[in-house]
Amino acid sequence: MKKILAILALAFAAVFTLAACAPSAEPVTLGPDAIVIDVRTPSEYSEGHLEGAVNIDVQSPDFASILSQLPTDGEYYVYCRSGNRSAAAVAQMKAAGFTNVTDGGSKENASAATGIPIVQ
Repeated sequence: MKKILAILALAFAAVFTLAACAPSAEPVTLGPDAIVIDVRTPSEYSEGHLEGAVNIDVQSPDFASILSQLPTDGEYYVYCRSGNRSAAAVAQMKAAGFTNVTDGGSKENASAATGIPIVQ
């Protein structure tokens, strides 16, 4: 009986540990002039993106050059497929002097957090 209770306790703890690691879509309110940036590849963008998002591929050699054309004091909301590339893009943007940049994580989380629909 003790073994069964121990196994159930471990399973319960594992479920809640994994749930805590899952990204959450905290509600985000964007200003009227906010720019939503999809940092995935153009082919990924064409398969579906947040409505109104601009595509700036973080892996493109032109990424830094494109950033230099944007005002550093604007409001930016950045997302990608899983959150890895958006985190890298946000880090680059902050290093370049951008002051109001939010990492939205994945496309799905970004859509849920902002209420912006995914379109093709």
